[in-house]
Amino acid sequence: MSLDPFYLTYPKRAVGYDHGLYDYAPLAQRAPVQWPEGKRVAVWFTVSLEWFPITPSDTPFRAPGHMQTAYPDYRHYTARDYGTRVGFYRLLDAFAKVGAKVSVATNAAIAQRYPQIIADIICAGHEIIAHSTDMNGTIASTLPVEQERALIAESLATLEKVSGTRPRGWHSIARSQSFATLDLLKEAGLDYCVDWVNDEMPYAFGNGLVSIPLNHELSDRQIINVQQQSVDSYATQVLDAYDWLKAEGEAAHSGRMLPLHLTPYIIGLPYRMDAFEALLAELAARPDTWFARGADILDAYRTKP
Repeated sequence: MSLDPFYLTYPKRAVGYDHGLYDYAPLAQRAPVQWPEGKRVAVWFTVSLEWFPITPSDTPFRAPGHMQTAYPDYRHYTARDYGTRVGFYRLLDAFAKVGAKVSVATNAAIAQRYPQIIADIICAGHEIIAHSTDMNGTIASTLPVEQERALIAESLATLEKVSGTRPRGWHSIARSQSFATLDLLKEAGLDYCVDWVNDEMPYAFGNGLVSIPLNHELSDRQIINVQQQSVDSYATQVLDAYDWLKAEGEAAHSGRMLPLHLTPYIIGLPYRMDAFEALLAELAARPDTWFARGADILDAYRTKP
């Protein structure tokens, strides 16, 4: 019995993917990207600055790191609060020592409750990326489009009002998006998002929004909290990644990107800061390092030949 010809007909068949969200473009086949002053490695720190309501919402899902025990869950609530009261300022001091400018993915609730933190971020020359309203502001396909549109608008408006600058980038909680998110972000005037981790360099979505992938595997949460490794192991893995990317970039005559996601209540603890500051100093001492904010990487990517 022969196969029905219908099974061989697929209107979306093409090289690569069966969708139009972004092009199929293996890294080795892309044109080189050049960073300022010929630097090989764009080291991009993104700090998550989050406010967790003491009563979590499970709609559409509970955010990672949220309250866990019987409510009020003061143990987890105050541990998260440590990040904004103590850990984040240790990170600001550490970045200032090496002259690094970073991105800070910020809940709108942080701006509402702690406007001085926003002022300190801006004064230090760092960039704010919109990170929803608070840690109950999750997105998934079950969230109605109008509610998602309102959530994005509220986050952007609040951060712009307090900081004086409208964010150019977006970071969803848990990197979760709905089928509508990319178009809603573009509609809201955003330039890039950091949620998708299918690459190590920026790339354009079909609607013109740019993806700047924020690596998850090298985050402090993944290595220190989930994998239960030491901060020294974290630093070693970061430097190993740097060495590989530098060599790969040299071979391709192109820049490479090293995204490093940080959580103040994890990396900002006193028994981890010494190793973290030593890591920053080592990165700063390497001549091919470019400490970049997400918007800096976007602008360099857009000016590629």
